[in-house]
Amino acid sequence: MKTKTVNLGQVCDFIRGVTFDKAEATDRAGTGKTPILRAGNIQEELDAQNDLLWVPDARVSEEQHLRKNDIAICMSSGSPEVVGKTARVPSNLQASIGSFCGIIRPKNPDEASYLSFFFRSTAFRSHRDAIARGANIQNLRFSQLEGIELEIPGEQQQIAERLEQAGRLRHNRRYALELTATFLPATFLKLFGDPQANPCNWERAKICELGDVQTGNTPPRENADYYGNAIEWIKSDNINLSRMHPSKATEGLSDKGIEVGRVVEAGSLLLTCIAGSETSIGNVVLTDRRVAFNQQINAVTPHRGVDPRFLYGLFLAAKPMIQRNTTLAMKRMITKGKLEELVLIKPPPPLQQKFAALVERVERLRAVQRESLRQAEHLFASLLHRAFSG
Repeated sequence: MKTKTVNLGQVCDFIRGVTFDKAEATDRAGTGKTPILRAGNIQEELDAQNDLLWVPDARVSEEQHLRKNDIAICMSSGSPEVVGKTARVPSNLQASIGSFCGIIRPKNPDEASYLSFFFRSTAFRSHRDAIARGANIQNLRFSQLEGIELEIPGEQQQIAERLEQAGRLRHNRRYALELTATFLPATFLKLFGDPQANPCNWERAKICELGDVQTGNTPPRENADYYGNAIEWIKSDNINLSRMHPSKATEGLSDKGIEVGRVVEAGSLLLTCIAGSETSIGNVVLTDRRVAFNQQINAVTPHRGVDPRFLYGLFLAAKPMIQRNTTLAMKRMITKGKLEELVLIKPPPPLQQKFAALVERVERLRAVQRESLRQAEHLFASLLHRAFSG
């Protein structure tokens, strides 16, 4: 089948996001208002449910409503990893996208899937890196995107179908891992009851009585001597799905950095205590290695007689309570002092150990699931690279 070489401007329309006055926007739905998605809603899949703004319908033109097969793109961001990020729109939505974002609309529906994968490829990221401009805030312009050259092979639909299949496999593996993550807090509640209401009348204790709490620290950025590979440095972004994701190779502390940073050994708990989203507050991991951590995280090192795996389950179950005790300044947060004073439960050690054994079994299952997800991620990445490597 014949391959055609085109510019993106020949096969896509480019539509700017909605501009509006700050005073016009609200975080509540209402009659005569249209929801606006922002850069944070552009994930691997488009999140059209959370963190929306609502603006008057008159601000949104007909062509700015998101349609099936549109590609939402972040056009401006202070983070190089966010600018140029895209997500495909799965169905027609009575919603639009904000002014720091835009809409890429394939002209031919038969090419929509293939084009959506191109915008997720390393080939497009190379173009993005070459054309993004700005010192603190990086920006893309539609005129630049329109000129990007792309080959569309005759078998593009078959290629897109294989990528769709690999994407579904990856989605299913990720969903299985997310589903397993709900098991421990649900089981904890069944065995011990709500850790705040304490229906079983367990002994109570403040968090500071269950373990030593310390807040992380970021060494001065301007001093490169503080950064190196002596120890891994964990930030709140590394804590997700009850797992501590490894830091990038460039994000570690040197021996000098360790002296001014905060370090815990394996067997401590790391809790996200400062985040842009309330849903991220209270994310928790049980450390399996020695790490340093930043000021968005509080670490809890269990006292003698408190099983760390039990404490892990306790914090999973107490996450809603932790979130109810946050305050909002520049970001949502729970202070170290507030965290230390929260009163939870302290069942007898034999029951703690019984739950700890369950944690061990579940974590072994999760290790298998994570490996399955890793393989699915690798398959998808390999197919994506092969499709657009030229």
